[in-house]
Amino acid sequence: MAHFIDRRLNSKGKSTINRQRFLRRYKQQIKKAVSDAVGQRSVTDLESGEQVSIPTRDISEPVFHTGKGGQREAVHPGNDQFVTGDRIDRPPQGQGGPGDGEASNQGEGQDDFVFSISKDEYLDLLFDDLALPNLQKNQFDKVIDYETYRAGYQTDGVPSNLDIVRSLKGSVSRRIALTGKDKRRLRELEEELRALKADKHENTLAILELESEINALKAKIAKVPFIDTFDLRFKNYDKRPVPTSKAVMFCLMDVSGSMDQTTKDMAKRFYILLYLFLTRTYENVEVVYIRHHTQAKEVDEHEFFYSQETGGTIVSSALRLMDEIVAQRYRDANWNIYAAQASDGDNWADDSPFCKDLLLNSLLPVTRYFAYIEITERQHQSLWREYQTVEAATDNFVCKHVQSVSDIYPVFRELFARSEQTAQSGG
Repeated sequence: MAHFIDRRLNSKGKSTINRQRFLRRYKQQIKKAVSDAVGQRSVTDLESGEQVSIPTRDISEPVFHTGKGGQREAVHPGNDQFVTGDRIDRPPQGQGGPGDGEASNQGEGQDDFVFSISKDEYLDLLFDDLALPNLQKNQFDKVIDYETYRAGYQTDGVPSNLDIVRSLKGSVSRRIALTGKDKRRLRELEEELRALKADKHENTLAILELESEINALKAKIAKVPFIDTFDLRFKNYDKRPVPTSKAVMFCLMDVSGSMDQTTKDMAKRFYILLYLFLTRTYENVEVVYIRHHTQAKEVDEHEFFYSQETGGTIVSSALRLMDEIVAQRYRDANWNIYAAQASDGDNWADDSPFCKDLLLNSLLPVTRYFAYIEITERQHQSLWREYQTVEAATDNFVCKHVQSVSDIYPVFRELFARSEQTAQSGG
C-alpha cells in the first residue's frame, strides 16, 4: 500500500493548511471585520495586513459529552486545604479578570479571538466577488492568460489527481498479462487431478506430482501484486492560451476649490481601492488619471493623488479630455473602456446639461461601464439631476451618493459586484 506524506514547508512554523481551513470556515465573519476596518484606515495604509477580531461565540465548535443521568462512579483527587463543609472565600477585588471598567452584577463572557491576516489575505477578502462589469474577452494580447484543460493521463503526479478507475483497469490488464498463461495451465492441471482422483487405479505418484505443480503455480500467481506503482494513472492537466482582455480605466477626479481636504481624501480613498482592485485582479488593465477644475489635465499616478492644484469647476472639461484620449489611443473596438468619476456635485450650472450630452452621445456608446460617486452632505445640485437622467436612459451608467468615509467601501462593492453574467463569462 502506498503512503503519501505532505512535506511542504510552512512559513515560520505556522500550519498553512490549518490556517487556510480556518479562513474558509469563518470567511463571512472575517470579511465583515475587514469591511469594518477599511473605513478606519488612513488613505496611505489601505493595503497592509490587518488584525481581525472575531467574537468567541462565533468560533465555538460542536462537542460530544456524557449526558446527565445514570449511575456513575468517579475518583477525584483530594486536597490538603479544605474539608467537607468549608466555605471558600471570594477572590480579592481586582483579581477576577483582565479588563478595566465598572463592575457588573450579572453576565459572563470571554474575550474576542484576535488574529492577524497578511497583506495578500487582506486584499483577497477585500476584493472577493468583485469584477469589472460587462468585460468582454476578445483578444490574444501578450498571450499571458491561460485556461487549464484535461490532457489525458500520466504515470506520476500528486495524489489528488489519481484516477482510481483508470488505475484499477491498468492493474487488471497487468495481472491478466502476467498470470493468464499460468492460470490456463492451472485449470488444465486441476482438471487432470480430478480425473486421476476419479480413476479407480492406483495413481498416487502422479497425483502427488500434479499437486506439487499446482501449488507451485498458485504460489507464482499469488506473487503478482494486486496493484503496483506501474498501474497508477494520474489525470494530466495542461494549459492553453485563451482570449484575454484589453481594458482601460479612466479615473476622473474633481479637485476644484469646493472640494475641501476631507472630501478629497474620501475621493482618494475610493480611487486607491479601485487601483488596488485593478492591479490585483487583472494583469493588463491600463489606468488613465485625469484631474480637473476649470481645466482638465492627464497626470501620472503620483500627481493624481498628491498635487495641490485647485480652481473653479467645469466638469465637462474632464469628459471632453477623456473623449479625446479615447479617440486618439483606444479607437480599437477590442478595448474594454471603463470610467470612474468622483466629485462633490458642485458644477457651473450651464455646464451640467453639456455633461449629459457628452455622456449620452460620445462616451457611453463606447464605454462598458461608467461609475459616478458624489461625495457631499449638501443637497444635490444640477450635475446630479442630469446624471440621474443619464442613469435612467442607459444600463452602463451608475450614480452613487457618499456622505461619510464609512460609505466608501460598501458603495465600491455595489459598483463592482460580480454579476451572474460576469461569472458565466469567466470575468
